[in-house]
Amino acid sequence: MSDELILKLSCPDRPGIVRAVSGAITELGGNIVESQQFGDTTSGNFHMRVETERIADPDGFRNRMANMGQALNMAWEVSAKDRKIPTVIMASKEGHCLSDLLYHTKEGKIQIEVAAIVANHETLRPLADFYGVPFIYIPVTKETKPEAEAALLKVIEDTGAELVVLARYMQILSDKVCEAMEGRVINIHHSFLPSFKGARPYAQAHARGVKLIGATAHYVTPDLDEGPIIEQDVVRVKHSDSVSELMSQGEDVERRVLTRAVRWHAEQRVLINGTSTVVFA
Repeated sequence: MSDELILKLSCPDRPGIVRAVSGAITELGGNIVESQQFGDTTSGNFHMRVETERIADPDGFRNRMANMGQALNMAWEVSAKDRKIPTVIMASKEGHCLSDLLYHTKEGKIQIEVAAIVANHETLRPLADFYGVPFIYIPVTKETKPEAEAALLKVIEDTGAELVVLARYMQILSDKVCEAMEGRVINIHHSFLPSFKGARPYAQAHARGVKLIGATAHYVTPDLDEGPIIEQDVVRVKHSDSVSELMSQGEDVERRVLTRAVRWHAEQRVLINGTSTVVFA
C-alpha cells in the first residue's frame, strides 16, 4: 500500500486553517504533494483537499485531525490514496454508462472496486459476466418496491459498499434509501436546453430543434434530479441529426460525465457545499 494519504475537510472559514493543517502534516514528517482550498464567501464555509506522503504514523495524524476537527467544527476525512472504494452499480437495460464504468475500472483508471451490479432487468447480465462482476437481479414493481429496496440495502450492507452509482437505472429511489446513503449515491441524467421531461425526451428535443444536448451527474437526494451537481458537459447537434443520432450523442456524453464524476468522487475531489459542490479536479 502506498504511504500517500488524502485529507479533505470542510468547516466554517476562519484565519489559520491552512497553517494548522500543514503544521500537523510537517510535524509528523509528512510532505505535502498537492493542496487545494476554497473559501465560499456566500456560505462562509472553507473547503480543502491535501495529498501528503511520508507520514509514518497515519493513526497519529488522524488523532491530530480529530482534535483539530473538534476545535474548528470541522468535517474531515483521511484515506489512503490508493484505496479502492467498494461500489454497487445499478442499471436497467441501457449499457453505455455501465460498460464505460466497468472498462475504466478494469484498466485501473477509477479507484473503485465494483462489488456488485444490481439491475431490475436481466438484459445486462452478459456484460457483468464478461467483466466477472456479480450480477444481482432485483425486479421492481409498484407493489414490490419496498421489498426490492430492502433487498438493495441488504446488498449494500453485505458488500460493504460505500458508493452506489445509478448507471441509467430507470427507477426512483425512495427517501429512505436516499437518506441512508446521503452523499454516496451518484446519478446521471440528460440535460437539454430547454429541458424536456417525461417520455421520449430526445424526440421532444428533436421536434423543438435543440442545438445543445448534454448530461448532468449529481448526488441523489429525495428531491428528484435536484441533488448537488458534480459534473456536466454538452455537445452541439445539428438540425439534420435524426432522433437516433441525438440519442447516440446523448449516450456518449452521459457515459463521459458519469465516469468523470465517479472518478472524482473516488479520488476524494468532491466536497458537498450545501446544495452545491466544490470539485478540486
